Amino acid sequence: MKKLKVLIITYYWPPAGGPGVQRWLKFVKYLPEFDVEPIVYIPENPNYPLIDESLIPEVSKDITILKQPINEPYKLASLFSKKSSNTISKGIIPEQKTQSFIEKSMLYIRGNFFIPDARKSWVKPSVAYLLDYIEKENISTIITTGPPHSLHLIGLQLKEKCGVKWIADFRDPWTTIGYHKQLKLTETSKLKHKALEKQVLKTADDILVTSSVTKTEFESITDKPIEVITNGYDYETAETKPLDTKFTIAHIGSLLSKRNPEILWQVLAELVNENEMFSKDFQLNFVGAVSETVLKSIEKNGLTDYVNNIGYVSHKESITYQKSSQVLLLVEIDSEETKCIIPGKLFEYMVSNRPILALGPKDTDVESIIKETNTGNYFYYTDYKSLKSTIFAYYKSYQNKSLQMHAIGLQKYSRKNLTSKLVSVLKKP
Repeated sequence: MKKLKVLIITYYWPPAGGPGVQRWLKFVKYLPEFDVEPIVYIPENPNYPLIDESLIPEVSKDITILKQPINEPYKLASLFSKKSSNTISKGIIPEQKTQSFIEKSMLYIRGNFFIPDARKSWVKPSVAYLLDYIEKENISTIITTGPPHSLHLIGLQLKEKCGVKWIADFRDPWTTIGYHKQLKLTETSKLKHKALEKQVLKTADDILVTSSVTKTEFESITDKPIEVITNGYDYETAETKPLDTKFTIAHIGSLLSKRNPEILWQVLAELVNENEMFSKDFQLNFVGAVSETVLKSIEKNGLTDYVNNIGYVSHKESITYQKSSQVLLLVEIDSEETKCIIPGKLFEYMVSNRPILALGPKDTDVESIIKETNTGNYFYYTDYKSLKSTIFAYYKSYQNKSLQMHAIGLQKYSRKNLTSKLVSVLKKP
């Protein structure tokens, strides 16, 4: 049987680090097992905010990788303030009241002069290059994945010019994503974003989203088919270490300014002050970038001495930290806009056999998944007493050397199973 050729247009690809690269890296890994030949199109000289060289060996040498140059404003912006440019490109936006003039200016320019995002200059040359390639290689299906959502504009133009089947994959929402409010958008810019989003959603043949909340949101804009394919877990080979001897609560990944659970710091401060043994055993591990706002909040609650701020590590190292931690912390901003977010690390947390302590808004997919798989506990930002009692119950189990979870039904979230769902969309008439 002849393999189906699929052109995947993505910005994030090894050696890029962070969660944005994982989804399509894993789909590409498994697609050949389903008689699909993936061809990957990426920028030749991207400005990745995070680098993870350990992901490079995961890319099969049999995969065709196409590259074209990209011009990005972050390099120019770094001439004015390298620190601010790097911080904002990582998604860490300072609180408005603490923003410098340069940071305010950079956010305004990013929001209003680069619509839909800072990679918009890659659209025109990519379309010109790919039109020729699609014709020459007889490609019938393309996939664009965003953010950056400017990549969907590449798909939009290719669809209009050569009529290929186009699948638009949204790893995050577009206009309702939380950080849009921080970009100092004018009313005109907001309308431009909405118009582009609507055009993409109404033109793509199929739409992929990572949560049912996003599916519901998009169904109010388009009548095109929308498939929920979440992120997932893969069977990672990582160094195995024994469980931490301390009672570690570990957060893996970035903790942004808005993702600052004051209720948790207050609960932990109370436990430390009330229980001498807890204060001796407790440690808070941060594996990834942490904003100054979060660190100051921790300091205000008297927890600085309990913090082990490890910083960014490779994906393989992060898996090791996950499996050796006593408790895994998952935090989402308490807002309407974040109900649709399912952090990619949730699925890796779920297969670590460590209890998940999650905080977030009501009515989220994250809460449903944690309950459905029996992998931890989910709390709202008003659940002070139950949060405190659960952490202390975890601690007592830690003392008894019995702290672990008994997960159920995880197989549906394996990367291979999720790839089979993708293939059913690719191969439908």
